Amino acid sequence: MRNTIKLAIVFCAVLVIVTGITIKLRQASTANASKENRLVVHEWGTFTSIAGKDGVALEWRPLNGSTDLPKFVHTMEDRQGLRHVPGKGEMTALVRMETPVLYFYSDRELDVTANVSFPKGKITEWYPQARSVNAGINWGTLKISPGAAFNLPADYSDNHYYAARETDAAPVQVCGTSGKPIEREKFLFYRGVGSFDLPLAVTFTNNRLTIRNRSNEEIPRLVVFENQNGKIGYRIVDSFSREITSERPELDKNLDALIRELRQSLVASGLYDKEADAMIKTWKNSWFEQGMRVFYILPRRITDATLPLHIDPQPTELVRVLVGRTEVITPEMEQSVKQQVSRLNDPSPKIREEARQAIQKLGRFYEPVLKRIVEDERDFQVRARIQRLLEVPSSPGE
Repeated sequence: MRNTIKLAIVFCAVLVIVTGITIKLRQASTANASKENRLVVHEWGTFTSIAGKDGVALEWRPLNGSTDLPKFVHTMEDRQGLRHVPGKGEMTALVRMETPVLYFYSDRELDVTANVSFPKGKITEWYPQARSVNAGINWGTLKISPGAAFNLPADYSDNHYYAARETDAAPVQVCGTSGKPIEREKFLFYRGVGSFDLPLAVTFTNNRLTIRNRSNEEIPRLVVFENQNGKIGYRIVDSFSREITSERPELDKNLDALIRELRQSLVASGLYDKEADAMIKTWKNSWFEQGMRVFYILPRRITDATLPLHIDPQPTELVRVLVGRTEVITPEMEQSVKQQVSRLNDPSPKIREEARQAIQKLGRFYEPVLKRIVEDERDFQVRARIQRLLEVPSSPGE
């Protein structure tokens, strides 16, 4: 009896030891596998819209104007990167999806597949080459090569596209199809246009700005920004969920302070420091130019619903930071454009040309501004001039 008890005790002790060793081996194996397969993916980008009088986004032609991308970037018209194909500038949309970039970080060389769906939009530009592009983009299989030293494409222009490369992300290689060469970059880049609702409705009446969150998701941070002839002001609102009405921001702020605030917001949303710096550097000239606009961090659920992202193997960490940018048409902007419109019938060719160039300085935003003005314009002749401009959106003043 005593021997039986001793044997049972010894057996139990051995069982406990073996079980413990097995568990530790499994944990070590899992940890090693996790380390070997570690894949981190970070993304940033911008959704740009223009607020109408009711706060809802206006329809506009976001591709109406000269390109701001290097010549090697592929476009919807020609996968070889040709520009100025007729018809591109005629596309209308509510939102311009600008420069989403996908960064990849891995401890070793890794093959992954990546595709983004855009159910309420169309992809218009991208790099590297993709297998299929339309209401979404599919790069197929690409190779993540940490530490690799590749010669990346360049067209030797001073272009804001290149700022996105200034991170520690691993280079990616996308194998060409149908005999096309391999293309390499520090990220996957894509752009597009779409017609979908963004969460913010922004109205500006009687010098007061009303911002309403139309979604059920809390917006982590929004910034009301204005630049009038180089004088800037901004107001920051955190954890925004309902509606606010306020005066225009006082033009007594410093741009460097705002950049620090935006950088902090991007990093708090999950971007690495260098990624946040790259995003701000990419869009600094556009974000802080003359005019009024509202910036905000989109809730992650809205980003995922608008742009479903599929990566295999599944990343161990996935961060997506999309910034909403709503342009606000101010009374000063309307008045300035109306003055230029009135000069288009001047007998002096020089004055007409100056007026045309002044309108063109609004770039892709001039058409929405004209549409906004014509809604309330009672002067028949002014309305007629504006209508003529709207009929030929690519050549204002002709």
